[in-house]
Amino acid sequence: MKKIEAIIQPFKLDEVKEALKSIGIDGMTISEVRGHGRQKGHKEVYRGQEYNVDLLPKVKVELVVSNSRYEEVIKTVTQAARSGKIGDGKIFVYDVAEAIRIRNDDRGDTAL
Repeated sequence: MKKIEAIIQPFKLDEVKEALKSIGIDGMTISEVRGHGRQKGHKEVYRGQEYNVDLLPKVKVELVVSNSRYEEVIKTVTQAARSGKIGDGKIFVYDVAEAIRIRNDDRGDTAL
């Protein structure tokens, strides 16, 4: 199993959720996060004062999928989240040793 963490732009969340739903992926965890990559934020002016906004709002989508589906999921997320501009985000993939459904003790892929 693989855990996929995708850090994406907030305005792309609905597109990513719909794209994942269209390939049969329903379970995911979504968190509002803040951060920056190479762009290092931007400057804004508020009431005549200039402020450096270095932690930009992002959305983190986390899901665990079977080894046979993770490439398909990565491709789907990448296509749905891409705007072609700086700050589109990143995807991280981790190996998952075990998944256990608390309700009935299902393990492995059946717990997903």
